[in-house]
Amino acid sequence: MNFWKKLIPEEPSKPKNKEVLKVNAHLHTPHSFSSFCCVEEAVEQAKEEGVKVVGVNDFFTFDAYDAWSYQTIKNGLFPLFNVEFIGLDEEKKKNGQRVNDPANPGRTYLSGKGLAYPVVLPNDDQEKIGDILAKNNEQVRQMMEKVNILLQKAGYGFSLDFENIKAEYAKDQVRERHLARAIRGLAVKQFRKKDDQMVFFKNIFGGKELSSDIENEAAVENEIRSRLLKAGGPAFVEEDPSTFLDTQTIHDIILKAGGIPTYPFLADDAKGNYTDFEGDLPAAMEDLKKRGFYSVEFIPTRNDHDRMKAYVLDLVKEGFVVTFGTEHNAPGKQPIEVFAGGKTPLDDDLLKINYEGACIVAAHQYLFDRDGEGIMNTKGVFKQNKRKAFADLGDRLIKSVVE
Repeated sequence: MNFWKKLIPEEPSKPKNKEVLKVNAHLHTPHSFSSFCCVEEAVEQAKEEGVKVVGVNDFFTFDAYDAWSYQTIKNGLFPLFNVEFIGLDEEKKKNGQRVNDPANPGRTYLSGKGLAYPVVLPNDDQEKIGDILAKNNEQVRQMMEKVNILLQKAGYGFSLDFENIKAEYAKDQVRERHLARAIRGLAVKQFRKKDDQMVFFKNIFGGKELSSDIENEAAVENEIRSRLLKAGGPAFVEEDPSTFLDTQTIHDIILKAGGIPTYPFLADDAKGNYTDFEGDLPAAMEDLKKRGFYSVEFIPTRNDHDRMKAYVLDLVKEGFVVTFGTEHNAPGKQPIEVFAGGKTPLDDDLLKINYEGACIVAAHQYLFDRDGEGIMNTKGVFKQNKRKAFADLGDRLIKSVVE
């Protein structure tokens, strides 16, 4: 440990200003899948946009933490160390209740905020995560083999290689989106002319034309994924059920890693609809607290500003810590500054709430490093009566680094 004690040896004094800083608490890197080529690119873009607090939030891995700590501090930004899991709530699955995956009842995305850095997770839990990564990689490898069969049937004398995909497009974790990117890359390498690339896609799409603009790399990759790799597609391979840990196990792993168990709200979709679980907010809040979740997050780019704000205000009123992010786990460039759907700027209330949430996570990281206990007691319950003190401490910590 000692990262924070070395960076900030003593609790800093009250900052000179009360400025509410811009925060993005949920960013993926190439260690899972990312629109960024590397950690350095993500940090540099954040710096250019004036986003002062940034949280790495990769799926199933802490491998970006070293680069994240180095690049953020080097560039005068404050780092948050987070992680994301995909779990399964068996009871909700049995009841057909959609949680924060709109298509799969019981499937639940969960984040851990403010994990210890360096990592303190016990070896047996790290082995569980390693097993999930290995099974996920195997699923993508099987998808790749199905794509190779499509290439063979179309008469092409070239194919994809899993190790090459990993080396060129990914790190240790190869995801479905990496495969889609590799397929697009294969078309570009084999065919210089755009018309020939269009023919290539028509052949592997079973005679259907590519509907995306061939120049729009992100759109092409999304269409490849949708047509070939998703359920019903010719290269789809169902996930191994054992890759989904139950939600309580994930909650406990996050606590053992020194983090804050956090529930990511999907919230309203483009038509203003909500999942079964999130549609009844009072019941959802009661359920989350009962299961030890006192922190939540939103990805506002997919939400209507005012509908999301109504949810956020109710959550804060009930004592939840709230943060926002953008993910950046899909192809295509987008701002790191957080906007609501339609590029609507967050209003002052939401900016303050996001910064307060980041301050509380910052305080947790520092206190856990210093004392072995952060914003939660030994039972994992948020010390609600110290909320303002945590926020004030986090504000001092953040501004001692970024100013």
